[in-house]
Amino acid sequence: MRTAGGWASHEAQLSEDAVRVFRWVSDQGSCDARTLGATLGLPETRAASAVTTLTELLLLRHPPGNPEELVAVAPDEALAALVAPREAGLRRQLAEIDRLRAELSVLAPFYAEGRRQWRGRAPLTEVTDLKTVVGMITEATMRCRQEVRTCHPGGGRSPALLEQAFVQDRDMLRRGVRMRTLYQHTARYHLPTQEYARRMTDEGAEIRTLSELFGRMVAFDAETVFIPHQDDLDAAIVIQEPSTVSYLCATFDHAWSLAEPYHPAWTESSARDEVKQAIVRLLAEGMKDEMVARRLGMSLRTCRKHIAEIMEQLGAASRFQAGYLARVQSSGPASAAAGGT
Repeated sequence: MRTAGGWASHEAQLSEDAVRVFRWVSDQGSCDARTLGATLGLPETRAASAVTTLTELLLLRHPPGNPEELVAVAPDEALAALVAPREAGLRRQLAEIDRLRAELSVLAPFYAEGRRQWRGRAPLTEVTDLKTVVGMITEATMRCRQEVRTCHPGGGRSPALLEQAFVQDRDMLRRGVRMRTLYQHTARYHLPTQEYARRMTDEGAEIRTLSELFGRMVAFDAETVFIPHQDDLDAAIVIQEPSTVSYLCATFDHAWSLAEPYHPAWTESSARDEVKQAIVRLLAEGMKDEMVARRLGMSLRTCRKHIAEIMEQLGAASRFQAGYLARVQSSGPASAAAGGT
């Protein structure tokens, strides 16, 4: 059948009846549609079906002003009329394809150059000079446009480092960069860190604390991550490999979901309560003092002081017994130990 846009796909096929009707009309020059079936000895329904098929294929038509008469149309003429709209549509599609090809091909050199530059960057770089590390972090800070994730295990940082960090971090926040920072609970009662956290949250930073953190890292825009070198305190590893960066950012996000939002109204005693609860949990796992201190970001001396207080509260004669009592009493020892300070 015909549509406004040309010839639509259809199931019209030349049956034997249709061929017979077309041949007879061609021989006669024209015929009366009403008597066609009787003339050819065809049932009326079959004759009507054949006429419909031939009309759809433009092989039969009604002369102007005579809707009952049928005349044959040359197959070449019918074919041209049927194909012309399709050819026109096809030409339009080909022209659109050429236009898209030309338009997008302009971008190909930019993509190729970008891939060359990306391949030229090492996915993992070891930087052993502290001054270079600081310079690279400063440059990444200035380039950051969306979000920075920072994770700082251990207690508080020195006032000088915090002041330097505040200036850079404030500038990022004022550029609209989102900043999320994780500290350990031990940093809650470090006065310089408390002041830094207060100033940063006033600027819009988000700060949370957790008893344990997975490690130190700074991630810029989920594209570049800095982590410390295992064997050199002045060195760093710079990671730009997408899968590794994505994994580290996901690890941070998981820790973030478990952490508690920083609150400037925390007291030293409440922070110590959180730390003691974490110590009880690690003692229950059978960890030694050194491992507990390292996991919770505190000095060994401070850790042992907390453990002594916990043992006294639990009535334990040894660390092993304290761990056992902690397992037996579950959350009870944590509450008891925390409440004793």
